[in-house]
Amino acid sequence: MKENKGLINVIIGVSIAIPLVVAILLFAPFKLNLEGATWVSFLPTFNAIANSTTSVLLVLALIAIKKKKVALHRNLMLSCLVLGALFLVSYVTYHASSPSTIFGDLDHNGELSEMELSEAGMMRTVYIVVLLSHIGLSIVVVPFVLLAFYYALNDKISQHRKIVKYTFPIWLYVSVTGVIVYLLISPYYA
Repeated sequence: MKENKGLINVIIGVSIAIPLVVAILLFAPFKLNLEGATWVSFLPTFNAIANSTTSVLLVLALIAIKKKKVALHRNLMLSCLVLGALFLVSYVTYHASSPSTIFGDLDHNGELSEMELSEAGMMRTVYIVVLLSHIGLSIVVVPFVLLAFYYALNDKISQHRKIVKYTFPIWLYVSVTGVIVYLLISPYYA
């Protein structure tokens, strides 16, 4: 029981640390100096690929468990977890080393002129709504994903089933909207 409490504390700690670290790196007045590292510009595309792949794997994992293919389900979900970790490292690296991209900023000067705002129109509002729901739910889903894995790996299948009823649709939404956010913002990358 003591070991379980320790793992739950780790899940809580990680669930708090991830959004804090991301927020600090996003809003820090400094950026990591990865000068000459052209690979950094590919990271948003990698993140979109990771999110797309996660979406597909989540659906395949659901199909697998419905067909009672537990080992396949487990492997697909572990793949999702690994992709999520890779995504997080990539996301943090990119945002810690690159200036934020502003939706509608055609001249890449970090400010929106009246013309740029007019040009972006309602799509800017759509982008912001999708982005905010994506960010908010990505923060919320982390502890649930970790708890779902904890329950599954500790053979607490009843608790696992209860939590994934909520976790699965949120994780799928976060993965799909991550791709949508990328597709909407990508024309504005410098």
